[in-house]
Amino acid sequence: MHGAVVITGGGTGGHLKVAKAFERELLERGVHCIFIGSINGQDKQWFNEDHDVRKAIFLDTQGVVNKGFLGKIKSLYKIFKAMMHCQDIFDSVDVKTVISVGGFSAAPATFASLFTSNCKLYIHEQNSVMGKLNTLTSRFATEVFSSYDKNSLVKDYPVDMEFFDEARIREKVKRVIFLGGSQGAVFINEFALKVAPKLNEMNIKIIHQTGQHDFDRIKSKYESLGIKADVFDFDTNIAKKMGKADFAVSRSGASTLWELSANALPTLFIPYPYAAKDHQYFNAKFLVEKNLCFIKRENELSTEYFFECLNSDIHLKSKGLVNSILLNGIKSMVDVILDENE
Repeated sequence: MHGAVVITGGGTGGHLKVAKAFERELLERGVHCIFIGSINGQDKQWFNEDHDVRKAIFLDTQGVVNKGFLGKIKSLYKIFKAMMHCQDIFDSVDVKTVISVGGFSAAPATFASLFTSNCKLYIHEQNSVMGKLNTLTSRFATEVFSSYDKNSLVKDYPVDMEFFDEARIREKVKRVIFLGGSQGAVFINEFALKVAPKLNEMNIKIIHQTGQHDFDRIKSKYESLGIKADVFDFDTNIAKKMGKADFAVSRSGASTLWELSANALPTLFIPYPYAAKDHQYFNAKFLVEKNLCFIKRENELSTEYFFECLNSDIHLKSKGLVNSILLNGIKSMVDVILDENE
């Protein structure tokens, strides 16, 4: 491998999971990376104490989307300053490879790579609808990896092996898991409470990730309903929780969607309605078109539809999901990167 390698991007857990996957795989190949993220978002939580990276750098940047005119100007100025700083870093340690996992955190190092001689840019686009940064920079990239792009050299999403390890074919629904993510999803929390009494009558157990802010309220609601549910706010071993379930109700962020697919867990996806370019809807639609999951928008969802899903062909969906994603996605991407940088 010629020159230093930078992994950049983040902001949210979905982007940062991919960054971690690249870091771990490169480390196994003897390559210590530099991580460049932002002081805003979740980047510091994931990389500040990471002793496996050569160095972790957090810049004062913020997103441009959903801001007024002055807010956009301020954000762009910060990105420009941070980009100049990245160019100095690239020159000082001879950066020849930049891997962008997307998110506003990726902007300075991604742009810096375009102005650095002999520096190759690799982009991982996690969603079905490409983000603005990747749309701008993808034409200059050496490779763009995407699970949704037919032209991508590697289509498999970088999912941790633990989700494959817990996979099994579901025959009958005995447990349902509700996933609102680490931040929680109030809509999913409320929907779970709405269907919980009937699930209890049907002797179907409930596993429920509430998010940190709604944990106490939801836990006490189950107690008042007299329902014994496995309620938690956050669990680092979410794969085991998924593995116990036979059906899931979840948002359709890319990382969660592909983790559920790797687990072969039939899912009703309820896309986050305010996601940029409605990408969560199109993430799930990609699987719906292959008859591998269910999808309903918040304003279309009914309890009747939910129970129809439970009584449908979950066995066939579970079986189909087994072949929807291969376990060597991250290895294949790193193979491409290393082969092109020999």
